Amino acid sequence: MLTVSRLDAYYGQFHVLKDISLEVKKGEVAVMLGPNGHGKSTLLKAICGLAEKVAGRIEYLGREITGLPAEKLVNRGVIYIAENRELFPQMTVMENLKLGAYSKNARQHEKENLDKVFGLFPRLAERKKQLASTMSGGEARMLAIARGLMSNADFLCVDEPSLGLQPNLRLEVFNIIREVNRQGKTILLVEQNIPQITQVADKVFVLEEGRITFQGDRNEALGNDRLKEIFLGM
Repeated sequence: MLTVSRLDAYYGQFHVLKDISLEVKKGEVAVMLGPNGHGKSTLLKAICGLAEKVAGRIEYLGREITGLPAEKLVNRGVIYIAENRELFPQMTVMENLKLGAYSKNARQHEKENLDKVFGLFPRLAERKKQLASTMSGGEARMLAIARGLMSNADFLCVDEPSLGLQPNLRLEVFNIIREVNRQGKTILLVEQNIPQITQVADKVFVLEEGRITFQGDRNEALGNDRLKEIFLGM
């Protein structure tokens, strides 16, 4: 579904990503692990048309998308769900959700996707008139994911969905991600030291100092002693 070939990305003169190649197949949950500041978020942004400067090749559904702006990629079915949530704090839950359906394709499916979102996140249905600024961290994270789903995208790049959450809320967020995947979405997920990640991952990548240092399926990740100790907390 997504193929990245020899990708480099830069912020100014700083070379962040170096010769990245990877593939995510339709229906997978692929998880990107690695230390802070080593390029994980930059990779998601490069895929989603939000990086400052990229070189190499990115293909989605067999078509090159390298360098396309984010708004065009949303229409093609690729969405970035940011770690810092980027909600509109003085708008209600419902208003934030409807803003997620801004593309032409998404507007056609707004009611259908709203029903799906409220099925996944009943708490948001209860709070649809509440201002985003008054939500807890866990609720705001759920709203950010839900707003991404309103775009009707089939490929979700999700940046650290559990950041700053209590363990019980982390588990709830990962359960929702798995359910979203069961409903047909392909997901590339950036995370850090979260042992529960093995419960949702079909494929695992490790990114260190801008390079892929490990890639394999869940069983290969669990069989790698260094990976278990450093990144999976096992």
